[in-house]
Amino acid sequence: MTSLAQNPTRRLSPQTTGSGSAKAILGLGIVLTVGALGGIGALMIGPEIPNLAAAGAGALIILASTGAVFTFRRSLVAPAPVRRAIATAMLEDVDGRLVTDPSGSVIFANAAFRAMAGATDRRAVPLASAFDDNQDTRDRLTRLAARASAGPTSREDFATTQADGSRWWLGVVGYPLAGMPGHVVWSVADVTAEREVAKAAREELGRLADFFDHAPVGLFSVDLEGRFRLVNEVLARWLEQDPDRMVADGVLIDDFIRPADSTKVLPKSWAEQWEGEVKLVSPSGKTRPVYISQGAAFDGESPAVHTRSVARDLSEERELEETLRRAEEGFRRFFDFAPVGIVMVDGSGDMVETNAAFRTMAQEQGVGSAPALFLDLIDDEDRKNVDTLMRKSRIGDAEDDSIEISFIGPGERTAQLFIRRTGEGVGDDLIVYIVDTTGQKKLEVQFAQSQKMQAVGQLAGGIAHDFNNLLTAMIGYSDLLLLHHQPGDQDFADIMQIKQNANRAANLVRQLLAFSRRQTLNATEIDLTDVLAELVNLVRRLIGEHIELDMIHGRDLGTVMVDQGQLEQVIINMAVNARDAMPEGGKLTIQTFNRVLDQEVRLQGFDVVPPGDYVAIEMTDSGVGIDPNNLVKIFEPFYTTKKIGEGTGLGLSTVFGIIKQTGGFIIPESHVGQGTVFRIYFPRYDPTADEPVGALADTVAAAAKAESDSARDLTGKAVVLLVEDEAPVRRFASRALENKGYTVLQAGSAEEALDLLSDHEGSIDLVITDVVMPGMDGPSLVAIAQNRRPGMKVIFISGYAQEVFESNLKPGLEYSFLPKPFSLKDLAGRVKEVLSP
Repeated sequence: MTSLAQNPTRRLSPQTTGSGSAKAILGLGIVLTVGALGGIGALMIGPEIPNLAAAGAGALIILASTGAVFTFRRSLVAPAPVRRAIATAMLEDVDGRLVTDPSGSVIFANAAFRAMAGATDRRAVPLASAFDDNQDTRDRLTRLAARASAGPTSREDFATTQADGSRWWLGVVGYPLAGMPGHVVWSVADVTAEREVAKAAREELGRLADFFDHAPVGLFSVDLEGRFRLVNEVLARWLEQDPDRMVADGVLIDDFIRPADSTKVLPKSWAEQWEGEVKLVSPSGKTRPVYISQGAAFDGESPAVHTRSVARDLSEERELEETLRRAEEGFRRFFDFAPVGIVMVDGSGDMVETNAAFRTMAQEQGVGSAPALFLDLIDDEDRKNVDTLMRKSRIGDAEDDSIEISFIGPGERTAQLFIRRTGEGVGDDLIVYIVDTTGQKKLEVQFAQSQKMQAVGQLAGGIAHDFNNLLTAMIGYSDLLLLHHQPGDQDFADIMQIKQNANRAANLVRQLLAFSRRQTLNATEIDLTDVLAELVNLVRRLIGEHIELDMIHGRDLGTVMVDQGQLEQVIINMAVNARDAMPEGGKLTIQTFNRVLDQEVRLQGFDVVPPGDYVAIEMTDSGVGIDPNNLVKIFEPFYTTKKIGEGTGLGLSTVFGIIKQTGGFIIPESHVGQGTVFRIYFPRYDPTADEPVGALADTVAAAAKAESDSARDLTGKAVVLLVEDEAPVRRFASRALENKGYTVLQAGSAEEALDLLSDHEGSIDLVITDVVMPGMDGPSLVAIAQNRRPGMKVIFISGYAQEVFESNLKPGLEYSFLPKPFSLKDLAGRVKEVLSP
């Protein structure tokens, strides 16, 4: 036995044993080998199925041990020492083995275990000596021994530290020894490599699980019916679900797909390879666009049983697309709706892209579709300068330059041109910005025209004032002479000739004041039908027999508040213009009608008629028409298309001034060769609401009384203070009033008049004063005089219009105005009127 124990691999010869012994030994070997291999196999799968490993190992080892004992008991050939040697040899060839008695003492330990424990004594080797000695190890072994006494136990791993500091792991399995209660057989095996493999597998599996759950895409698998078999955390988070519950509950993918998509893009069966875009909808209603790509997994010859699917989130992509779309739309709006023309010109000068403002400019120039070359739109005179600027811009030498150009076509459209290159290289595309300056140019012309009108008006006003003083004296003294020369007198005709020419001169002055809007209007409520009916014969004589006159009167025509004399002058001037436009004959139609405007009437270059209630006069001729370039200038003073000596250019300007001062509007329309239409709009007069103001404030009552002046007694006994710096006018007025019985106090200035007010002891009933005088003016004089003598009546006389001084009057002042030139009868009648109770 000793030699066998020392050399357990030595073979036993047939001479040593009989045939019975050989068979017993062979049977023992087979049993032990099966038992050992089964135990080792069970230990190898122990980490995966611990209970099964422990049970299998225990059962197989018990089988091996029992088989060995049974074999030795049944062997009658081999002697006992031989049997013990064989058993010992078999136990020494397996993993660490030891047996403990009921007290826990080791009664057997094989060489493998002693080597693990680092001991030589077969019995004095405690189980705990093979492991790191600590309280946790001792407690675990105590619990393990208690369980092993009752039956096979699962494997538990214990750490052991080697001399070199390395750390090993030993797996321990215990099971009761059959036939010996309380005895436990222990199997101890090195499982360090196994644990390392298991650890590496767990780490790899963890990394795979982390990649699967946290991939930047949704990963899932569904079966043929669309039930989730596998789903990662990313997709579950999108769907606001728990991934484990989705699989356990058999949730369908169709439950999360928008209904509109389920009938359009989804595959007919989840068993097929498919890709497409759908919208996933979570229970909270949040929608997420995704692109799904999937393949079908096959199992041999059977049909597909599940899918391998990837869902890519398109939200950021869609947001980027929407941002780009909005940016492009914003740029397009900025480009198309810019108030300036924008053109992109390539290196060849061709227009690559244009905006709406530029296309409008091109169409207004009569270009149906913009030509390919930008320079083709530029007027010949400016084309060379624009070409030079474009060449300089391409080399970056004209960043701050601009040029003023004119476009081709009949519209005389002008623009300011700015050119910028799109890149840094020579020959890059150019962006041309075109600022339309046509309106600005028109405004500049209109401003210059208004300044000219203002200057002419000031000049006319000044001339009119001086002329009116002269004409007042001429007409006045003519009236005084006529008092002593009756129609049968030989001087009567000469005096009347002087008076008539003076009146003609007065009419000329009124024309000057009309177009400068400085004349005084005696507005009355009139019916246009009555005025035109009285003028029809005069108009027929003016236009001649070769022109047909058609007068159409509107029904239920409203009344207007205008100066009848000025209105008649408007009609006559326009009739004469129409006659001159029809030298070969034609037709002139004058029509009146009521017009209610719900919105403004606008014609480029002319007045804008605001909404309101109007009475209109429309004068239409069939003449030669007016060229568009001339149409916008017809109301300018001294502008005429007639030959020298045939017109002064004051006709239509006078018409314009009268209509504007009356509060009306005039708009012309004309086409060359088709005639001209003038529409005049007067505000309809409502006597219950309208109150004449300004130039219309000369009362209707005064006009009505003037009609009966010739039948009234114009004498009086009042004291009148007459203030006039022009001596001829002052002397005429004084004589005229004295002849009517008035007491007249004369003053050549306002200062002299104030002295008379202080020195005169009696009452003064009326002050007649010029408005504009050297030194103190008339309104200032009246303000002081009424403070000194309250209740004194006032008449202002002036060659200027009433509006010139109205703003300087004391609020609430009651006065009457008599424009120059006036006759003796005009003066006497106005004085009588003002002094009448």
